[in-house]
Amino acid sequence: MKLQNKIIYILLTAFLGYTLLFSGFIYYSISRFAFTDFYKRLEIRAIATAKIELEKQNDSNVVQQLRQDYLEPLANEKLFILENIDIKDVVKDSQLNEYNRSFLQEIVEKGIATFSHQESFYYGTLYSTPDQKNHLVIISAENYFITHHIAYLRNLIFTSLVIAFLLIVLFTVMFSRKIIEPIQNIIQKTKKIGSENLHMRLEVPVSNDSVRELAKTFNDMLNRLETSFETQKNFISNASHELNTPLTSIIGEADVSLSKLRKPQEYVESLQAILGEAEKLQKKVQALLLLAQTGFDGKRQKFGKVRMDQLILDVKETVEKIQFKSKICLDFSLLPENPLLLKVLGNEQLLHLAVSNIVLNACKYSDGKPVNIALAVVDGEIIVIVKDNGIGIPPDEKEYIFDPYFRASNTKNYEGYGIGLPLARNIIRIHDGELRINSILEEGTTVEIRLPKGDFVL
Repeated sequence: MKLQNKIIYILLTAFLGYTLLFSGFIYYSISRFAFTDFYKRLEIRAIATAKIELEKQNDSNVVQQLRQDYLEPLANEKLFILENIDIKDVVKDSQLNEYNRSFLQEIVEKGIATFSHQESFYYGTLYSTPDQKNHLVIISAENYFITHHIAYLRNLIFTSLVIAFLLIVLFTVMFSRKIIEPIQNIIQKTKKIGSENLHMRLEVPVSNDSVRELAKTFNDMLNRLETSFETQKNFISNASHELNTPLTSIIGEADVSLSKLRKPQEYVESLQAILGEAEKLQKKVQALLLLAQTGFDGKRQKFGKVRMDQLILDVKETVEKIQFKSKICLDFSLLPENPLLLKVLGNEQLLHLAVSNIVLNACKYSDGKPVNIALAVVDGEIIVIVKDNGIGIPPDEKEYIFDPYFRASNTKNYEGYGIGLPLARNIIRIHDGELRINSILEEGTTVEIRLPKGDFVL
């Protein structure tokens, strides 16, 4: 059974059950009140009539006048008075054959009783006059409220239930669609996502908080999966390609050197060539291993509080040691007053590596021109912007800049392995951040790092 149908059935059952119970409670309460109220009316008439008929006193005229003025006659009202009775013989009296025996027995035992048959209601009581004589008073009438008003109420409730049922069905279907439709969309789009198109992401709705959180969580998971898949795929494909070249050079140089006896100087030159290729091989292996390690979900790394302004100062110092001619300008004018807003939950070494790689690239491709680094906190995010005035990226090559070992066509005169940006993006991703790059050829590149700030308490 589909989820939407289940929700419709559950909501429909719940609403209908509540409506039926509420309607039943109203009908029962009004019916019981109608019974009690009518018996009370019969009681008043029975007592008043007995006082008038059995007590020949002055006040009986007053009672009769009150009865005529204030007690309207009931439908099919009948009064029966049996005077000077012997309580023990009441049930056997032939004058009472038309009345129910259990009703008469209850009058004898309790002094008062009520009984209903079809639309007629009966009230009976034992009445004692001042001369200590017992009399049986029975009054009956048709309960107009029960026969007419309750019937009208029953029809009204039944009609209301039919209307309520239709409204509940309509409301339930609309409500379930509003809840289920975003989830169904997520399910359909999720079915389309596989290892070959992990770049696809779910649309994050604006209004529905729960579904919005679900979509964001799923997208975060896809980011981690895509990073892991890309890392494994790139590691396998690039390792064979990038490692094969230095290995071929090393093997070829060794074969040439061993093919015949040579002078000591020739062996030295051959070993130096092998050493150079081995060093390149070592750097590429280290880069591949580092890239592979950052492709996981971050659980292997230890996370702690990292203050970003201090991290940028450390990055500036590191880059200046590596590239002496670099010119780095810091802009801390937008820093918040509260230093806790500058802290993120992350791994300091990995973040240092990511930011330093980006800054090193900016300095390298700027040819000594100033590189600007700005830090700000906006809407709960820590933003680091690295802007250079370098060679930029060709427009048709921007989509490949995160591919490991890819180097743009205008970087041939600069040393590098094409590993810095993929490595930085992986590190930013495992910190639940985002890396954005805007570039104009021959004008420069702007790299924007967005990291969620940590929720730390003073």
